Amino acid sequence: MKSRKPLVAGNWKMNGDIVTNEHLFTALRSALERASISQVDVVICPPFPYLGQAGAWLGDTGIAWGAQNVAAAANGALTGEVSVSMLADLGCGWAIVGHSERRTLLGETDEVVARKASMCVAGGLGVIACVGETLDEREADATEAVLARQVEALVPALQGADPARAVVAYEPVWAIGTGRTASPEMAQQAHAFIRARMAHAGVAGADAIRIVYGGSVKAANAMSLFSMPDVDGGLIGGASLVADEFLNICRAAAVA
Repeated sequence: MKSRKPLVAGNWKMNGDIVTNEHLFTALRSALERASISQVDVVICPPFPYLGQAGAWLGDTGIAWGAQNVAAAANGALTGEVSVSMLADLGCGWAIVGHSERRTLLGETDEVVARKASMCVAGGLGVIACVGETLDEREADATEAVLARQVEALVPALQGADPARAVVAYEPVWAIGTGRTASPEMAQQAHAFIRARMAHAGVAGADAIRIVYGGSVKAANAMSLFSMPDVDGGLIGGASLVADEFLNICRAAAVA
């Protein structure tokens, strides 16, 4: 039995509207009344405009809410950015940093991602820091080199973090939104490497930091992924927009 409490985070990406969100929140609340998922930390990450709505609907459920991104600096002259303190002001408990879409499409570097992670840790916000290789990197047998570089950039932030509030999400870029999923064995190999790399770099509590998997996770494959010894839950994309699917993933995490 794992000592780390699993975490399942729903990343809605750039989806949702007030009415659709209300239907999804209603379904989540209703399901929570029927089945306990208290063995799992559950986080919902909607787009910035709906964080207040998430707080209104989830505030008394035990489900946390968080942001999909955060600024790499404090409040100031950065038009369009949202700071850690602003997220905390809205009751957010978490922020995702370094998602592969932001790395590949918006050019976020390891250094920028590390600064964002450090801002979260310093501001008392839980951080879900994403790492992962592209298909070209995997086919070039460079997966471990890529993960080592990305994890080592995060070490200063992770060294100062409460292990319960620091999560690393392994998301192979080739498996995000493609329907392709790393096999449980592939995921375990990557997760074990990440954990060993953190320990080698001197991150205190590396064994306690949760490493979750992201990349086309569905209810049908969640149990096999989450049963791996170093897979501590999931960062869920499209499936988090379907209440029953998302809740079944959470249930899988609870018993894996």
